[in-house]
Amino acid sequence: MESVKLSFILLKLAGMNSIGRRGIHYLHKLNAANVPSELIENGQNRVIEASLTLIRERAKLKGELIRAMGGAVASASLLGVPLGHNSSFLQGPAFAPPRIREAIWCGSTNSTTEEGKELNDPRILTDVGDVPIQEIRDCGVDDDRLMNTVSESVKLVMEQDPLRPIVLGGDHSISFPVVRAVSEKLGGPLDILHLDAHPDIYHSFEGNKYSHASSFARIMEGGYARRLLQVGIRSITSEGREQGKKFGVEQYEMRTFSRDRQILENLKLGEGVKGVYISVDVDCLDPAFAPGVSHIEPGGLSFRDVLNILHNLQGDVVAADVVEFNPQRDTVDGMTAMVAAKLVRELTAKISK
Repeated sequence: MESVKLSFILLKLAGMNSIGRRGIHYLHKLNAANVPSELIENGQNRVIEASLTLIRERAKLKGELIRAMGGAVASASLLGVPLGHNSSFLQGPAFAPPRIREAIWCGSTNSTTEEGKELNDPRILTDVGDVPIQEIRDCGVDDDRLMNTVSESVKLVMEQDPLRPIVLGGDHSISFPVVRAVSEKLGGPLDILHLDAHPDIYHSFEGNKYSHASSFARIMEGGYARRLLQVGIRSITSEGREQGKKFGVEQYEMRTFSRDRQILENLKLGEGVKGVYISVDVDCLDPAFAPGVSHIEPGGLSFRDVLNILHNLQGDVVAADVVEFNPQRDTVDGMTAMVAAKLVRELTAKISK
């Protein structure tokens, strides 16, 4: 009972806000008030463990259900990571996961993917909920431990065969802990297809090693990818190109897309590694198709371009993410939410079998 009271007190002191900056500030106040660091750390540990327990039990329940029904070799499972504080511009992507879920099931379209998979079948798609990023940060947990918690959450989903995670961001910083978890859980590197307007491969953008603009530098440094193909690039600096060369990244820029289309619409990935990971930053699309993003970059892919690349991809897709949808910049009718939802639906078709 005392531990429950302590956790409640810590959460009350930390407060709640929409973005999550206050947690660290309150931690500083607690330190200044000479609150023992051991007390704070123990409270943080309990909150993290409670968060992981929720993901663990939901994943276990969904895995048991699918196994009891039989007939599924791989089943897509949604995991939300509503993290936005590593964005360099706007933090609205933290609000995206519930908007994407709402769009998936809004009823304006049927529940069948273009390739004929029925999303209403739990053997095709399940949902294990969100990692409670805000609650964890409001206890003053730093980004090292937060990223570890995201990784552990992904591993908990993967432990429940046949679940394979589709992660709903959140900003693109989440791809690092997710890819790390998938690679470590499967025991080797992956081939990654990364659709984005930006390469997100700065060494440490604005001094933040976990910046959404640095996620793929962390992935490549960690050896979690054998091949990294970046498609849709149209906002890249000299550092982005230099980093790409350093890590052997295959960067396909929009200025040569018409020349590269044949290659990109006939990709075969994953042979000799543990599988294929797909990361879709919604701003890979031209803003005419997806205006609800933080970084509006004209000249991007059409939605059908993206679907052609995904539909024709040959390889065992073991996990995916959809990131950087910003509901605060979406149209009144939720156009970009529907775009993100359609991406999730079609990724589900690639994963479930």
